[in-house]
Amino acid sequence: MLFKVEMTVKIPHSLPEDTVAEIKAKEKAYAQQLQQSGKWRHLWRVAGSYANVSIFDVKDNAELQDLISQLPLFPYMDISVSPLCRHPSSIHEDDR
Repeated sequence: MLFKVEMTVKIPHSLPEDTVAEIKAKEKAYAQQLQQSGKWRHLWRVAGSYANVSIFDVKDNAELQDLISQLPLFPYMDISVSPLCRHPSSIHEDDR
């Protein structure tokens, strides 16, 4: 199943800089691992904000919940999820 996931990061200013740097490094490694596995298919930054729009390709809602809840920045995110399906007017033969 394909899902559009919008994530906005809101790290508290009170969090120590070294802690933030460590969390961001773990986040990057985990995100790249999910991209390499094909689960996190697309990742776009939203210009002008600490946010992204992503496309996940997972088995079901439960798998998506499991993956995004393991993101190191998860406790500091506002997340919106929308399931996707093929549009009948699409000229592409697959969803890639």
